[in-house]
Amino acid sequence: MNRGGSSASASANYLLCTNCRKVLRKDKRIRVSQPLTRGPSAFIPEKEVVQANTADERTNFLVEEYSTSGRLDNITQVMSLHTQYLESFLRSQFYMLRMDGPLPLPDRHYIAIMAAARHQCSYLINMHVDEFLKTGGIAEWLNGLEYVPQRLRNLNEINKLLAHRPWLITKEHIQKLVKTGENNWSLPELVHAVVLLAHYHALASFVFGSGINPERDPGIANGFRLISVSSFCVCDLANDNSIENTSLAGSNFGIVDSLGELEALMERMKRLQEDREEDETTREEMTTRFEKEKKESLFVVPGETLHAFPHSDFEDDVIVTADVSRYIEDPSFGYEDFARRGEEHLPTFRAQDYTWENHGFSLVNRLYSDIGHLLDEKFRMVYNLTYNTMATHEDVDTTTLRRALFNYVHCMFGIRYDDYDYGEVNQLLERSLKVYIKTVTCYPERTTKRMYDSYWRQFTHSEKVHVNLLLMEARMQAELLYALRAITRHLT
Repeated sequence: MNRGGSSASASANYLLCTNCRKVLRKDKRIRVSQPLTRGPSAFIPEKEVVQANTADERTNFLVEEYSTSGRLDNITQVMSLHTQYLESFLRSQFYMLRMDGPLPLPDRHYIAIMAAARHQCSYLINMHVDEFLKTGGIAEWLNGLEYVPQRLRNLNEINKLLAHRPWLITKEHIQKLVKTGENNWSLPELVHAVVLLAHYHALASFVFGSGINPERDPGIANGFRLISVSSFCVCDLANDNSIENTSLAGSNFGIVDSLGELEALMERMKRLQEDREEDETTREEMTTRFEKEKKESLFVVPGETLHAFPHSDFEDDVIVTADVSRYIEDPSFGYEDFARRGEEHLPTFRAQDYTWENHGFSLVNRLYSDIGHLLDEKFRMVYNLTYNTMATHEDVDTTTLRRALFNYVHCMFGIRYDDYDYGEVNQLLERSLKVYIKTVTCYPERTTKRMYDSYWRQFTHSEKVHVNLLLMEARMQAELLYALRAITRHLT
């Protein structure tokens, strides 16, 4: 009797968060680790990824040829849903980390750790801590930034800005790094570092956006390192039963038949393609539509899935663990909307004034030989990748949709294409998808399975992974454009 009563009493002290499935202590808000889902992703059924891997011998070849870890890790398994892209990705990453380049091998992995730490990405940090040691890195550096040479510490500012507000990077930041006496960076070294930082900021977006699980670790008794995929959830802010009543079926998302949603999207795509052939929109109208979309993005916030909490509640409550914080300075610095409410802000980055194709590519290739070709191939691959399908439909031209996804990411980073009609973004990207995009791109550590599940409910997981690849590459290109523009200004 006492045992039963005691057990019931104990269980009454706990509740389960319906969003992230964490077990919570009601009184002290202590999270209790749960066993992780099996497979490489917490968002995608294991069988879907396994089937793709076993069916494609090409993936195994690519891993043998280009994997830096020498095994089929969880990121590679999920990316293998798109083998063509995977090859471009692995080749460029292998080149950054292993091939001849300006930076020593251990420094490359330490820079990857610093980049991943800006988004609290334990998955990437763990991976590169191992690689850092394997390539001869000094173990003491892993105690934190105060143990590394000043030269590496000097990257903190540009790491922080690139990760969260790349539009603030100026030629003065570049000059400070290349003109600091004994701790100075040569331009080739700095370009190599910037490419690594941008690559790992963007890869953190992919890790969180795709729900990548921690690797199985034979050194851990239960087979997993129990580090949650995303440490952020509203249950960290409000540990009460109001969570139970908040869902994506709320007014922000609307309850719509997902099949009808798909048909409506396809109809809008078709209409946009037809309208473009007859379009006579003026440049002024194009600019107005960009400004409208930029301002509207202010109101697309990760917190709106749980509308009981104002956006400001999310600013200071993301917990940064000691394991992560040792690799960064100023952990509270995060993304802030390019078009902030009620403020005069920086001028828009007009893509035509500094393009990847005409400016960034040649500069990066000149200072860090051949990386420009590899990055260019990767950008083109993901942008043009299509199977001409949408959910169950075949022979579909998805160009307008892919362009809207890519350009929406750049819009949030203040980059505008003069020849693009931003009205298309509003017509093609539903609100739940915009929330997901902004979260994955700007606050990846806050991504939840509920956000992933909330959009494009008729689409396959492979198609959603394709979305994440587009978001990752769009983000990386945006960061590089700002950094390379600042380097160009320094040189002129």
